[in-house]
Amino acid sequence: MADADGVAEEISPPQTLEGNNKPEEVAAIESLQQDMDLEAQSLDDGDAKANLTDVQNPSHKRAREEGEEANGTEEDDAAVSKKLKPDKSVEEKRLQELEQKEEEEDNKGGEEEEEEETKEATEQGKESLDAVNLGPKTFSSSVDMFDYFFKLLHHWQPNIDTNEYEYMVLLDLLKKGHLESDKKIGGGVYAFQVRYHPVWKSRCFFLVREDGSADDFSFRKCVDKILPLPDNMKAPANKDDGKKTGGHKKGGRGGHGHGRRGGFRR
Repeated sequence: MADADGVAEEISPPQTLEGNNKPEEVAAIESLQQDMDLEAQSLDDGDAKANLTDVQNPSHKRAREEGEEANGTEEDDAAVSKKLKPDKSVEEKRLQELEQKEEEEDNKGGEEEEEEETKEATEQGKESLDAVNLGPKTFSSSVDMFDYFFKLLHHWQPNIDTNEYEYMVLLDLLKKGHLESDKKIGGGVYAFQVRYHPVWKSRCFFLVREDGSADDFSFRKCVDKILPLPDNMKAPANKDDGKKTGGHKKGGRGGHGHGRRGGFRR
């Protein structure tokens, strides 16, 4: 055969298995080719048989397809479930931390309640230690005592004897709180009254003795001696039970009797 330039081209004869390989190799290659051909033929025969079965029996084809779909769905569900399922160790750790936090909060709440109860018990114990009896009345603190006598002083009608209840409370206040109670009481107290002080022009408690003499006294100083008052409630230093008026005075008994029944008992 000649090419474009007219030069003859030598054609090599086709190569064969026998020409390039040994007889044993040729036999092995042929055997391998035969096995491959048989396998391909078997697959083709299987597919053809399945197709023939599907044509002859459509229900068989439908069942086979549904089975394949079911297997695929189960595999997909398993993959999704595995993906959504939390790590067991992480979940257990989270629950354990949550339980521990709740337990700490419960313990903290119990401690706070215990501290509150202890504080209340301490305050109650302190009040019971500070409690003072004056006549038939009990006072829990100096402020409680002050409030009682302050209200009595400003609500009782001037120049009228107090009733028997307030008489006993005021007499015990005078005995326990005044620095010179014996001198103040003298021959005995006939009655207590609220009068306007001649110097300070303000309400003040006065005792009226059995002999008819009268003298004033500071309930604030008496309370402060029995139970110390807060600094802002103490009596001013320049007021001293009427010493500027000459001490004891003859003031008369004023209104007679021991006041009205059911008097001041706050």
